[in-house]
Amino acid sequence: MEVMYPRCAGLDVHKETVVACVRIVEGGDVSRSVRTFATTTASLIELGEWLEENGCTHVAMEATGVYWKPVWQVLEDSSLELVLANAAQVKNVPGRKSDVNDATWISELLAHGLVRASFVPEPAIQQLRGLLRTRKQLVREKASHVQRLQKTLEEANIKIESVLSDVMGRSGRAMIQALIDGESDPAKLAALAHWEGACVGSRAHSPFTTLLRLCGSIAAVVRQQYGRCAPSADIGIPAPARRLRPANS
Repeated sequence: MEVMYPRCAGLDVHKETVVACVRIVEGGDVSRSVRTFATTTASLIELGEWLEENGCTHVAMEATGVYWKPVWQVLEDSSLELVLANAAQVKNVPGRKSDVNDATWISELLAHGLVRASFVPEPAIQQLRGLLRTRKQLVREKASHVQRLQKTLEEANIKIESVLSDVMGRSGRAMIQALIDGESDPAKLAALAHWEGACVGSRAHSPFTTLLRLCGSIAAVVRQQYGRCAPSADIGIPAPARRLRPANS
């Protein structure tokens, strides 16, 4: 089989170590050198220098969790051409011997052009994607805790959501805090609203108020964190994308 990259390397990335295999073809002879490096920044810099000293032009690694990211970030500043391989694709290539370690196998595939490179966005886009994913998760958590709060109120037969459009709005939070403080008079609870309304209450018990306080506190914290995350996420999104994005995203 034709060799596309006579000087290349394969990296087997773990949480605390990186196993590197340099594969060199000279005069028809194949030589391999395998070394293990720690995943500290200093060791990764040493790894990059070792690869360059051996004249490597291309380096491939598997996309294993998030462990590959620090390795990629350190090596991308060097002269090496980095290739991120899909772990499933590398595993499914036939012909692997049982006594060959992952780094050696990746270097073999890379040398013959059998590694399909995965797309890796530039650092700024990676940071924006991470922020947007966190924002999306906070939206889901906020909705989940509000639903649990509504469920707790419904189990106690307190129909706040029947008279308020937003249980976590200003009026709803004032009523919930009053319930936590032991208030059960419907008239006094209704007086906390910003418009005329009514609320059917029931006697508040200690387990109920504890669960109510917990749900309300968690929902408030998630709401606050989402508020901090949303403006930063909007800054990184182009104007057309912001206009097209759903209002509840």
